[in-house]
Amino acid sequence: MKRRTFAAVAAIAALAITATGCSGGTGSESTDAGGKSITYWASNQGTSVDNDKEVLTPQLKKFEDETGIKVNLEVIGWNDLQTRIQTAVTSGQAPDVLNIGNTWAASLQSTGAFLPFDDAAFTAIGGKDKFVKTAMDTGGMPGQDPTSVPLYGLSYGLYYNKAMFKDAGLTPPTSWEEMVAAAKKLTTGDVHGMTLAAGSYTENSHFAFINAAQNDAEFFDADGKPTFTQDGIVDGIARYVDLMQADKVVDAGNAQYDNGTQAINDFANGKAAMVISQNNANSSIASQGMKDDAFGVVAFPAPEGGKDIATMVAGINMSIFKNTKNKDSALEFVKFMTSEATQAELGKSFATLPVLTGVTPTFTTDTELAKTFSDIYENRSKPLPLVPGEDQFESTVGKAMNQMFATVASGGTVSKDDIKKALETAQQAVEAAG
Repeated sequence: MKRRTFAAVAAIAALAITATGCSGGTGSESTDAGGKSITYWASNQGTSVDNDKEVLTPQLKKFEDETGIKVNLEVIGWNDLQTRIQTAVTSGQAPDVLNIGNTWAASLQSTGAFLPFDDAAFTAIGGKDKFVKTAMDTGGMPGQDPTSVPLYGLSYGLYYNKAMFKDAGLTPPTSWEEMVAAAKKLTTGDVHGMTLAAGSYTENSHFAFINAAQNDAEFFDADGKPTFTQDGIVDGIARYVDLMQADKVVDAGNAQYDNGTQAINDFANGKAAMVISQNNANSSIASQGMKDDAFGVVAFPAPEGGKDIATMVAGINMSIFKNTKNKDSALEFVKFMTSEATQAELGKSFATLPVLTGVTPTFTTDTELAKTFSDIYENRSKPLPLVPGEDQFESTVGKAMNQMFATVASGGTVSKDDIKKALETAQQAVEAAG
C-alpha cells in the first residue's frame, strides 16, 4: 500500500474533525474515581513496550497524585506509531496527548489537527524559554506557532574503541579525512574500521541530510520544494556510500542491517572499531558486555573545509490534539512531562538528552560523555527539513540509499550519476505526493 504523507490528509483531517463535532474520541471528557482522565500515546523509548510502561507508570501516578488527573497510557511501537497517528487525524478519534518523532512536526502541523502552542499555551506549560533552542526549533513550521514541544533529546556521535585506537597509534578523528584514514588502518581480517546500519532507510536518510548539510546543501528550498539533485547532496551521499564502496572500511554485510542496534552490536563485540550512533546506544553497548571505559565518543566529523554539522536534531516531541475536550488537563500533563524533575528521571531511564536549558544530562555518569553529546546537540546540529514533505524525503531518499548499498554489497558500483538519477526519481515522487 502506498504510504500517504501527512500533508496529503490535511483536507480530510479538517472534514473529519468537523464531522465528529470536535469529539475528542478517546480524549473526550471522562472521569475515573471522580476525577478527570486523559489519554496519552507514548512512543516506545525503552527496550520494550513493557519496559516503557514500567518506567512511565510511576511518573503518571505521581502526576495523578499531584493533580487528580488520571492518565490512560498506551505505548505504541515505532513501526505502528505513524499509521496510528494518521488514522487518528483522519477519523477524529484521537488521544488527548501523544509523542511524535520530532522530524514529523511540520508534516503533522500541515494537517491542522493539532493544538498550536501560542503564548497562552506556552505560559500554561512553564514558558517557551525553558526549552533548549535547538530542541524548540523542531516544533513545527517556521513562522507559525508550533504544534509540538520537545520531550526527549538525542544526537549522533562517533563511538570509537579506545583499545583499538591506542594499539594502532591513532587519536580520535576530527575530520572526515582523518576518520577514513583511521578506519582503513583498523580494517583487517574480519574486523572493519566502521559499521553502518546501511539497510535502514531512516538512518540512511539522516546521513544523507547530515553529509549534505556539511556541504552547505539543502534538500528543500525556501518554498518547501524539493531540490534533491544539488551537487552538494550528490557529493555528500557519494561520500557516505564510499565508506563501503571505495574506502572498503564497512563490511558489505552491513547492507542488510535494517536497524541501528545491529551495527552497535558489531561495535560492542569488537567486529568494528567505530560506529555512528545516537546517545541512547550506551545501554545496547553495555548489554553486549562492553564496559563504559572501553569506548569514547567524538562529534561525527565533517570534511576539511565543510560546515561543522555533526547531527540532525533527533528526538521526541509532544503534541495535543486540537479536538480534545481536556485542553487544560492536557497542558498540565505536558508541563509535568517537561519539568526538570520528570526530565531527569526519564532521561536516566531512556538514555536521552535534556531538552531544558541549563540541565545536566542524566543518561550517563560520565561527565565527559555527557558534555560531548550536549555540545553536539546544542551547538553542532541542524533540524531536518521543516516542511510537510519531510516524511516523504526520509522514505524516498533513504530507500534509494538502501538500494545503493545493496548494489555495492553485491559487487556492483554506484557512480555519482547513478546517485543523481536516484535522487531525481525520489524528487519526482515527493512532488507527485504534493
